[in-house]
Amino acid sequence: MNTTAEGRLLRIFIGESDKRAGIPLYDWIVKQAREHQLAGATVIRGLEGFGAHGRLHTAKILRQSTDLPIVIEIVDSREKIESFLAAIEGAIAGGLATLENVEVRFYRGET
Repeated sequence: MNTTAEGRLLRIFIGESDKRAGIPLYDWIVKQAREHQLAGATVIRGLEGFGAHGRLHTAKILRQSTDLPIVIEIVDSREKIESFLAAIEGAIAGGLATLENVEVRFYRGET
């Protein structure tokens, strides 16, 4: 991905216990992003949240949840993100996906 370029930020909100092909859905999504040669992906585990069903998922001590919120963030060009989202959308039974325009200031690996 070029530096100082316009891009898209894809955020996918799912549950920690969601599965695809016998593995955690977040893991499957990251592997798909890598296969689609996207710039990178980050998985963030939430401490608490709720979604479309309104059920509270929390990591509080008295009420341990095994289905905490997961957010996957991926940034790349508009074309690559749109193509990737079209390829994986059918595999996500429940959740939320958002898209934002972003300005990429730099993208580089360590030397």
